[in-house]
Amino acid sequence: MSESLHTVTTMPAARQPGCPFDPPKELIEAREHGPISRFPFPDGHEGWLVTGYDLVRSVLGDSRFSSRKELMRHHWAMDLSGIEMPPAPPGEFLLMDEPQHGRYRKPLVGKFTVRRMRQLTERVEEITAEHLDAMEKAGPTADLVTAFAKPIPAIMICELLGVPYEDRGRFQEQIDLFMSGETNDEDLIAAYTAVQDYLAQLVAVKRANPTDDILSELTDSDLTDEELKGMSLILLAAGLDTTTNMLALGAFALLQNPAQLAALRADPTLIDNAVEELLRYLSVAKTFFRTALEDVELGGLTIKAGSMVVMSLNTANRDPERFSDPHVLDLRRQDGGHLAFSHGIHQCLGQQLARVEMRVAFSALLARFPTLRLAVPAEEVALRPESADIYGVKSLPVTWDV
Repeated sequence: MSESLHTVTTMPAARQPGCPFDPPKELIEAREHGPISRFPFPDGHEGWLVTGYDLVRSVLGDSRFSSRKELMRHHWAMDLSGIEMPPAPPGEFLLMDEPQHGRYRKPLVGKFTVRRMRQLTERVEEITAEHLDAMEKAGPTADLVTAFAKPIPAIMICELLGVPYEDRGRFQEQIDLFMSGETNDEDLIAAYTAVQDYLAQLVAVKRANPTDDILSELTDSDLTDEELKGMSLILLAAGLDTTTNMLALGAFALLQNPAQLAALRADPTLIDNAVEELLRYLSVAKTFFRTALEDVELGGLTIKAGSMVVMSLNTANRDPERFSDPHVLDLRRQDGGHLAFSHGIHQCLGQQLARVEMRVAFSALLARFPTLRLAVPAEEVALRPESADIYGVKSLPVTWDV
């Protein structure tokens, strides 16, 4: 092992002031030293940080690297030595390997196909128009997060799973609490418990009185109530938080790149390419973790069995060996193949739904408000901390001419 190998000691690192869309400086510097760095954990464990595109993709697609929760260590600045991590609860398949992972994912695959998600386009258009109507009526200023970015994916995923309309606001609040990265331990546990209790009740209701939604369809299977509860938690948390932050942070990025925004306004057919480029450029689901199940050769190094690998998706999606001018937002970019939805067996199940929501929502927003702009200086936009699982903005004040 080379003594000159780069070492990263701080995760998560803060983003540079004035650079809300770029990965933290420490991660960019790590990638400049090479695609893999040493990363010592607070408990003394010698782990690894992977920042290069090819190596991140390789790890994500390699079954010798495990997603199992009980094998994970945390990069937080605290000593968790001596504390055993429990296995993932039933149904929470993101933290499982095969065959357990497949048992939960396979029943869902057919429910999130490209064709089925495109059939939802009209409903996404209706929801988007309703919220833009309300935003315009209340304007000419708005917080784009609460008026636009949160409600569209929230309503869609809740309708798909059959969450009653009157419960959605309360549910969104609890999800926000345990995904924000700023909630204290007591409130975090309370929010998580509240969501679990609610989902247990929802599963029981669907079991007794099925309706036209995915959760009701899943009750007609051999999955237990506990498994359905865990699966619902994964789908709801992922479907709410990731797309919400892509819509808000994506709008912020477009407003800060006027030439690209003008290009999209001039040619609305660019929207599909724009969605993919925003996904690459922003990479809101920024960090994934795996544990080596055996000794694995990676980037010319031996990753020992039991070693933890931290993968930086936002630097992988800015890798200059994979993308030309990677730190430039280019809505006409042709070198696609980003990892924003991960890769391998855990590639995002709801990616087609996210694409539909982004395509519809961005197109409608820009068409409705041709003079849309920030209502505060860019440096005053409140950003989520790097400790949040999903990066984004807390609020995005905007205004427009009337």
